[in-house]
Amino acid sequence: MRVGVALPQAAEDGAGGTWSEILGLARQLEDGGVDSLWLSDHFFYRAPDQPVGSETGYHEAWTLLSALAATTRRVELGTLVLATSFRPPGLLAKMAATVDDVSGGRLILGLGCGWHEPEYEAFGYPFDHRVGRFEEALRIIVPLVHRERVTVDGEYAQVRDAEIRPTPIRPDLPVLVAAKGRRMLGLTARYADAWQTAWFGHPDDRYRQRHGDLVAACEEEGRDPASMQLTVGVAIEGDEDAETSVALASDSIAGALAAWRDAGVDHVQLAVQPSTSASFATVLDGIRRFRG
Repeated sequence: MRVGVALPQAAEDGAGGTWSEILGLARQLEDGGVDSLWLSDHFFYRAPDQPVGSETGYHEAWTLLSALAATTRRVELGTLVLATSFRPPGLLAKMAATVDDVSGGRLILGLGCGWHEPEYEAFGYPFDHRVGRFEEALRIIVPLVHRERVTVDGEYAQVRDAEIRPTPIRPDLPVLVAAKGRRMLGLTARYADAWQTAWFGHPDDRYRQRHGDLVAACEEEGRDPASMQLTVGVAIEGDEDAETSVALASDSIAGALAAWRDAGVDHVQLAVQPSTSASFATVLDGIRRFRG
C-alpha cells in the first residue's frame, strides 16, 4: 500500500504560509520515504458560523504543483482534488500534461466537482449543475490526457477537434475522482483509474458502505471493480478515542495504516494537523513502523 501526505497551503495549517516553508516540508517527506504528496484546490475556506473576512486562504494548487514537479525527484504528486469548475477543461488537460512532463511522469490527476459554495460566490463561478458540468469536463479531460483527439458539444463546455501538443509523455496518465453520491460514483466507474473517499480514521461501516456503493456503480457500468484503485483520505489529528481520526502518535499511525492495507486499500493520503515539521517527523516514524 502506498502512503502519501497532504501538504499545507496556508499559514493556518501550521507551517505553510510561504513557498519556502512548503518546499522544506515536501523535501522532509520525500527524504523520509513517503510515496506521494498532495495538494487541495481552494481559494479559501470559511466555516458556516464564521463571518466574511475570517476565511482561511490557500495558495493556488496548480502553481504549487508545478513548482513541486520541478523541485522534487521521486514522489508522486497528486491533487486532492482539483475542482474542474475553476478551469476550462481543455486548459486543465493541457496543464496536466505539462506538469506530468516536468515531473517526469509522476502526476496523479485528482478531480472533483467542487463543494464549498462561498468561494464560488466570491470569485464568480457558477455553483449550479455541478455534476452535469463535471461530467462534461471528464468527457474532455480524460481522453485529452490519454492522447486522444476530442470533440464535445456540451451544454457547459465545448471543444472541437482538440488535441494536446506536444503529445503527453504518458498514454495512461492516471485520473482519480473523489466521489460518494450515486451519479458521481457512476462517473468514477466510467472514467477514473482511481477512486478517493475521505475523511476517516480507521476502516468503519461508513467506509464499507461507500466502498459497497462504488462496487455497485462499477458493476452497473460493466466494469470489474478490481480494476479500480482504492484511495482513502485519513485524518491524523485526534486522540486515542477519536472515531474519525487517528492519534498523532507513531504506533497509532502504524496501526491505522495496517488496518487500511488489510481492508484492501491501495493508497492512503494522510491529512496531518498541525502540518508542521515536528508532526511530519512523527508521521514518518509511524510509516517506518508500518513498513517494518
